[in-house]
Amino acid sequence: MTDSMQTLSTYVPILVMVLVGIVFGVQFMIFSELLGAKRKTKEKETTYESGMEPYGSARERFSIKFYMVAVSFIVFDIEVVFMYPWAVQMQKLGMGAFAAMSIFIVILLIGLYYEIKKGGIQWD
Repeated sequence: MTDSMQTLSTYVPILVMVLVGIVFGVQFMIFSELLGAKRKTKEKETTYESGMEPYGSARERFSIKFYMVAVSFIVFDIEVVFMYPWAVQMQKLGMGAFAAMSIFIVILLIGLYYEIKKGGIQWD
């Protein structure tokens, strides 16, 4: 077997797992449609949220500040995702990787400073 065929054969279990997942997902959707309850009642049609009656509209607008905080959280969460493997392998990677990560952190700190100056994290 050639090297490329051997490399591709290592991905066969992943492909099988994805295919099995797709087959099971489609199968359960079909079974749920065929075997599920069909009677609609007033109680089934109401919105359920922790047993509380909903109030207000579901189409209510959120403040842009909510989205700014959410995006900030995602950015800094992704920063940690990139920093963890780097920290684990730092000795093997050397000073070049340390310099690259330092630049990455400085750019993120500049972005955080800019966001704080613009008031993106303030809720008032």
